[in-house]
Amino acid sequence: MRALTERAWAKLNLSLDVLDRRPDGYHDMRMVMQTVSLCDEVRLEALDAGGIRLKTSFSYLPADRRNLAWRAAELFFSELSKPPGGLAISIQKRIPVGAGLAGGSADAAAVLRGLNTLLGAGKTLAELERLGGRLGSDVPYCVAGGTRLATGRGEILEDLPPLPPCGVVICKPAFSIRTPELFGRVDQRQGNIRPDTDGIVSALEEGSLGGVARRMYNVFEEVLPARCAEIGLLRKRLVDEGALGAVMTGTGSAVFGLFPDPEAARRAAEKLGKSCRECFAARPVARFPETLP
Repeated sequence: MRALTERAWAKLNLSLDVLDRRPDGYHDMRMVMQTVSLCDEVRLEALDAGGIRLKTSFSYLPADRRNLAWRAAELFFSELSKPPGGLAISIQKRIPVGAGLAGGSADAAAVLRGLNTLLGAGKTLAELERLGGRLGSDVPYCVAGGTRLATGRGEILEDLPPLPPCGVVICKPAFSIRTPELFGRVDQRQGNIRPDTDGIVSALEEGSLGGVARRMYNVFEEVLPARCAEIGLLRKRLVDEGALGAVMTGTGSAVFGLFPDPEAARRAAEKLGKSCRECFAARPVARFPETLP
C-alpha cells in the first residue's frame, strides 16, 4: 500500500471539569467526550525520498514541525526499527480552528492510525493512544474516539455506553479563545460548581438522551471573559431551535446542542447558519474501529 486516507473526527465535551493543578503544570480533568461526524480528511502517501512533506487546505496553518500532524509522523517513525523513506501528508480541513473541537489532535491521531496501517506496523489502539499521550492531552482520546470518560490530563480513558442516536448542531463564532487564559481564570474562580458527570454516565447507561443533554456542563463557561458573551447567546438560540441541551466544548469557542434527531438538527443548522459564521449539522460517531470508514 502506497497511500490511504483517514478521517479525523471532531471531539465534543458532554461534560468538562477541571480539578487540581498537578506538579507537572497540567491540570487533572474529568470529562465525558464524544466524537461526531464533522471531520478533516488526512491523506498519507509513502514516498521513496526521505523526509516529511505536509500541506493543509487552511493556508495559514503551519506546514512544518509546528503542526501536530507532522510531529505525530516523526514520533511514529522514531518508534520503528527501520524508518521508511518519506511521507507526504495532505489535510483537507473542515473542523474549525480554535474552537475546542480538537481538530489538530484529531489530525495527529489520524496520522498515527494511518501510518500504522500504511506501514503494517501492527500496533494496537492502546499502543497508539500511549504514543498520542506524548503529543498532547486530547490525542489519546482522538485515536479511537467514541463515547468515553477521560481523566488524568485526558489520557486515562474508559469506554462508556454510546450516546443515543441524535442530531448535533455545532456553532463557531468569529472569535477564538486562548486556552492558557481560561486555565488561569479557572484556577482563580471563587465558585465550586461541578458538572454532574456521574449523572451523565448513568443517563448513558439508561440510554436517555434527554438525561445526558440536561446535565451537560463545562466549568470554563463560568470564567469566560466579557468579550465572549456570544457563547451564552448561542446556547440560548440552540435551545430555542429545539436542542435538548447546549454547552460550549473544550475551551471554546464552539458551542453545540443535542437534538432529538438528525432532521431537527439539519433544520436548526440551516437557520442558525444564516447568522453564525460557521455552523454544522453532525451526528455521533462510534468508537474506532467500530466506526465504518
